[in-house]
Amino acid sequence: MRAGSSATRCRTSEDATRTDARRAARATCDFYITQTPIDGIPYWDTGAPGLALLGDYLDRPADPFNDYEPVDSSAAAIASQGLLRLGHYLVDERGETKAGVRYVEAGLTTLNTLLDEPYLSSNVEHQGLILHSVYHRPNGWDQIPSGRKVPCGESSMWGDYHARETALYVQRLAENAPYYTFFGPTIG
Repeated sequence: MRAGSSATRCRTSEDATRTDARRAARATCDFYITQTPIDGIPYWDTGAPGLALLGDYLDRPADPFNDYEPVDSSAAAIASQGLLRLGHYLVDERGETKAGVRYVEAGLTTLNTLLDEPYLSSNVEHQGLILHSVYHRPNGWDQIPSGRKVPCGESSMWGDYHARETALYVQRLAENAPYYTFFGPTIG
């Protein structure tokens, strides 16, 4: 075996893995953008049967108070972070400005929607931050308020966590500050 051939194989395998990961991230983000209403808040399941009753639901903001299917703000919080991270990676690391900006804009649109009513809780008595999260719709574990037909108005700790994490990420970007990691801020 020649010197360096093992390292070359590892590098080639690592490059292929990164290419596959980028392709998967883009496909996921593209699907999210095309299958989510214009404000970036998805309904709880892209195949939910009640969506057909909502008409052209993708061409207008999501309605957390509709009678057919609940929205899922926790999915939006997670997606906004992914959209922003992929977008900034493509712009900053890959030089793919057009594609990257598209994802950043989608992520900021989603975060902007989450950080305003009716998604941001303004009730000081409510224990959550982001409203209209879905926990487990198929098992019926989501609370349906009196007078409503589908769940709405509840928070989840993962939705609140990801909304806060995304807001911190955007703040760090705006301040050109290093990003926090579990092992300390990166030098950059």
